[in-house]
Amino acid sequence: MGGAAEKARFYLERAAPELREFEEKEIFTKDEIRSLVTKRSDYEHLILSPGTKPTDFLSYISWETSLDRLRAKRCARLNIRSSSSHASQGRTFNIFERAVNKHPGSLPLWFAYLDFASSVKATKRWNRIATRALRLHPSESSLWAVAGRRAAKAGDMEKARAHFLRGCRFCTSEPNLWVEYARCEMEWLQKIEAKKAGKGVRRGVNPVEAIKDTETLQEGDVIEFDEEDSDEEEVDGEVMMLPDPDAEGADGKQKRKKVMTEEESRKIEQSPALSGAIPMAIFDIARKQQFFGVRAAEMFFDMFAQFGGLSSQERIVGHVLGAMQETYPGHACTVSCWIRQPTVGIEVLSAEFPKALREVLARLKKGLEKTKDKKALVGKMVEWIEGVLAVEGLDEGIKMVLEHTKGSLEQQVAI
Repeated sequence: MGGAAEKARFYLERAAPELREFEEKEIFTKDEIRSLVTKRSDYEHLILSPGTKPTDFLSYISWETSLDRLRAKRCARLNIRSSSSHASQGRTFNIFERAVNKHPGSLPLWFAYLDFASSVKATKRWNRIATRALRLHPSESSLWAVAGRRAAKAGDMEKARAHFLRGCRFCTSEPNLWVEYARCEMEWLQKIEAKKAGKGVRRGVNPVEAIKDTETLQEGDVIEFDEEDSDEEEVDGEVMMLPDPDAEGADGKQKRKKVMTEEESRKIEQSPALSGAIPMAIFDIARKQQFFGVRAAEMFFDMFAQFGGLSSQERIVGHVLGAMQETYPGHACTVSCWIRQPTVGIEVLSAEFPKALREVLARLKKGLEKTKDKKALVGKMVEWIEGVLAVEGLDEGIKMVLEHTKGSLEQQVAI
C-alpha cells in the first residue's frame, strides 16, 4: 500500500493550486475544502488499490463533475469570472485515461469517456479516443455507430459512410450496425429533401448547392485507423493533424466550395441515391450476411417505417416487404409488416389515418388466416395497437375501434 499511498499523494498535490484558488476567492469554505480533499483522497486510494473496478473510476468521475458544476454555480452567484473549468476538465480527462489504461476492455468506460469529450467539445481528443476504442473493440457495433453518426451530424457523410462500411466488415454477427447505417442514410435523404424544398436555405442560394455544402469537413473531424496511411505526426505526445490543402487556404480558413455547373446539379438531382438506392443496397447486402433472418428484416422495416414524409419511403418499405414475402412467407413477422404497411408514413392524427386503418383491419383478418404462428402475430399486432392508443389526442372513434380489435385478438389467443 506504500506505493499506492505515494501515488495518491502525487495526484492530490497536483490539485493544490486549484484548492488555493477556491480558498482565496471564497468559492468554498475551509471546512468544505477540507471535506473535498478527504473525499478525493478516498477515491484516489480506492482506484489505486488492487482489485479496483470500472465502476470505482466512474464514481470518482461523477463526483468530480458534480463538484465542477457546484463550482460553476457558485462562481456565477458570486460574479467570479476568472475561475475556469480547465483544471477540472484536465483532471477528469486524466482519471479517464487511467481508467481505460487499467480496464481497456470495459465498454462503459470508453462510452463515458467519449460522452465527456463530446460534452466539453474536445473534438480532436474525441477522435483519438474513438480510434483507440475501435482498435481495441473492432467488433463492437455500437462504437462504430457512434463514430459514424457523429461524422454525419458534423455534415461529413463521406467520413460517416467510411466508418459504417468499415464497421460492417467487422460486425457480421448482428444486424444492429447495418440498421444504424441504413438509418443514417435515411436521415441524409430527409436532409436532402428538406434542402431541395428550400427549407433552411438562404434566399438566392441554389438548393442543390446547399445540399453539397452540408457535406463539408469540420475542423478536427478526422479519425485515422491505419497508421501506415496516416499523415499525422506526434509532437510531445500530442497528435498534430496536417491541414487538408483542399479544405483550407493559406490563412488556415476553409475555402468556399466552387459553384457547381448546371450539368453537375442535374446529375445530383437525378442520382439513384436520392431515390433510396443506398438504404436498399444496405438491406440487400445485409441479406447475404450470416446474421440475417426474418427478425433482422423486420428491424429494417420498422426503421424505414419511421421516416414519414420521405418521397422514397414507400419504395424502400415495399422493397423490404417484398424480400420478406419471398423468403419468409407466412411468418408472423412478415405478415405483421404486411398488415401495417398501409399506415407507413401516415401520421396517426392525420385525416388519412382512418382510411389506412380500415385497410389494416381488412389485412388483419386475412393475415390471421395465412400466418404460420397466430399467437406471435396477435402479440405483434396488440403491441402495435397499444402504441397507437398511447398517442395523445387520438380520435374517440378510432380509439373505440382499436380497443375492440385488441380485445378480440386477445380473446382469440386465450381460446
